[in-house]
Amino acid sequence: MSKLAIFSELWKFLKVRKKWWLLPMLIMIVLLGLILVFAQGSALAPFIYTVF
Repeated sequence: MSKLAIFSELWKFLKVRKKWWLLPMLIMIVLLGLILVFAQGSALAPFIYTVF
C-alpha cells in the first residue's frame, strides 16, 4: 500500500460519509506537522518554538 493511498482512502471516506467538517481540522494538523518537521533543522527553530 503506497503512502498516497492513505490520502485517497481518507478522501473517499469524507466523500461517502459526508464528514466535510473534518477537512479543516485535518488540514491544520498536517500544516502544523509540516511546520514542526521543517523547523527542526533550520536556524529559525528557536523562534518558531517560542510561538507554539
